[in-house]
Amino acid sequence: MELILKQDVANLGFKDDVVTVKNGYGRNYLIPQGFAALATASAKKVLAETLKQRAFKEESIVKAANKGAEALKALEVKLTAKTGEGDKLFGSINNANLSEALAAEGQEIDKKFIIISGGVIKRTGKYSAKIRLHRDVIVDLPFEVISEKN
Repeated sequence: MELILKQDVANLGFKDDVVTVKNGYGRNYLIPQGFAALATASAKKVLAETLKQRAFKEESIVKAANKGAEALKALEVKLTAKTGEGDKLFGSINNANLSEALAAEGQEIDKKFIIISGGVIKRTGKYSAKIRLHRDVIVDLPFEVISEKN
């Protein structure tokens, strides 16, 4: 079943992509939730025209995302956390914590656009996260988790 996505769907595609999915997934989940619409011939023509008009606007958005990427690369992010014996953390560090740390540095990034390699962090040390500023602009952000001084 061919569908046109109305919004970004994780592990499937971005808004306005034409994707092929199994019939049940499309009929029972994507279409009723409003995530997609059937990709008929007329819908594809409307999509092509919309994409042509949006190409110019998209260029300025990509430029802004690239500027944001340069600003992120210049940051040195250090997250402090309470630790127990050795380097083990009380609790964990996740993408929400990293989003808050970036907001404190002046970079507002939603936590859903941050992917920490390995998921949650449970030990101090140096780590890396991928931040998606735009579908074409993904930044690798190195950061460090350090022990909180008592």
